[in-house]
Amino acid sequence: MNRLFCTTLVKYSPRNAILPSRAVQWPRTLATTASNRHANTESTTSEAQHYDIIIVGGGMVGTALACALGKNSRLQNKNILLLEAAAGFKQPSTEQYSNRVSAISKGTYRLMRTIGAWEEIERTRVKPVLKMQVWDACSDALITFNYDDFAENISWIVENDVLLASIYRQLEGVPNVRVRYSSKLASCELIRDGADRSTVRLADGETLKCDLLVGADGYNSLVRRQMGVQNFALAYNQMGVVATLRLANAPSDNVTAWQRFLPTGPIALLPLSDDTSSLVWSTGVAEAKRLLQLDGDSFIAAVNAAFHKPMPRNTLVDDVMKGVHSLIKQTTGQRLEAAPVVEAEVASSRAAFPLGLGHTSTYVGQGVCLIGDAAHRVHPLAGQGVNLGFGDVQTLVDVLADANYAGLGISNVSELLKYEQQRLKHNVPVLLTTHSLQRLYTTDFVPTVALRSIGLTLTNALPPVKKFLMNYAMS
Repeated sequence: MNRLFCTTLVKYSPRNAILPSRAVQWPRTLATTASNRHANTESTTSEAQHYDIIIVGGGMVGTALACALGKNSRLQNKNILLLEAAAGFKQPSTEQYSNRVSAISKGTYRLMRTIGAWEEIERTRVKPVLKMQVWDACSDALITFNYDDFAENISWIVENDVLLASIYRQLEGVPNVRVRYSSKLASCELIRDGADRSTVRLADGETLKCDLLVGADGYNSLVRRQMGVQNFALAYNQMGVVATLRLANAPSDNVTAWQRFLPTGPIALLPLSDDTSSLVWSTGVAEAKRLLQLDGDSFIAAVNAAFHKPMPRNTLVDDVMKGVHSLIKQTTGQRLEAAPVVEAEVASSRAAFPLGLGHTSTYVGQGVCLIGDAAHRVHPLAGQGVNLGFGDVQTLVDVLADANYAGLGISNVSELLKYEQQRLKHNVPVLLTTHSLQRLYTTDFVPTVALRSIGLTLTNALPPVKKFLMNYAMS
């Protein structure tokens, strides 16, 4: 286990340099038309087509990896294939917001700028967050996050569809990356299984080989299962209810993210525009299903009650908190701000998805590695899920660029372990923190409520501690 947590410093080098955009000029062996793809299958049955890197999964993380690899000056000699099971890329709606959004960290922001996607995101839709307020429904404990004088954003709220579309548009100018839709992975064979190279078989029977196979195929990853590694998984018996909501009394700029911890789980309101926000409500499975069945007015009433209705309080907890406030009265005069009132729900925006935790015992093997949800899965309460995946992307690109430049090969497990070691140091603490918060804030047990309220209040009274936590989460 010591090798998994050894320290490797990542410094800036020319490996991060970006190639200028060029028109796509596919080699004849990389022809992309659907008509000749099946013809090529028949002609290559005896000799599988070879790529340097094959990425399985064309979601946000897999697509970002393809783009970052293709644009890196030290990897421009590598042919990269991105396999996506969907029939084609769906453009984001120009008429309404999507109900699935991400809180983009500063690290992800830097990655998007590096691959050229951020300008496209800004041209489409993005909302900066300058402040976040988190409070406990079972006590008067609260904490706020913001930089001095609101000089910096603490995050950006971007629809997943917009993020994905902006990355895909960058791929149009990357000549060494090919995207294949309707390419569902049926099976794969790895070097550990006796194959000379990592091999994938598609549902249509075609076989492809590569030096490095990257599993970006989500928490049900087929690539991970083929690696034969242990995967710790825990179902929270919760669902995340999402919706797009119109606000009745939103501030003029609507730049605050709101999160209230209820005994059944957190509810969050993330700004999308001056009068629109995105809801993420974590609650029990039965309650989530009930919320999905409510009519529009009843659902809006339930949301407003979850943010504003006083919850039963224990007198012991109140007495403890009075003592805490008396100790820190000279260092805090902060008061709870009321969250905006919701007035309407955007039609057909309500949905739900299951919540859980997962982490694989290793991210890499000879000629194979995992990124994103294929390697780790966290609760959305801290907004870190996709940011962890994008962190994987940046680190893996840096490691592969260094290895290729040094002539060590991109499938060398010793080099791939550098990626694993660096990401474990960040991913594991975030996973443990989000899991602990999920357990800590889904109970109304009096001693637990008292302890968490004391901790939250004291942290809020210590600006250096708050700033450290904020910078770490948003790095």
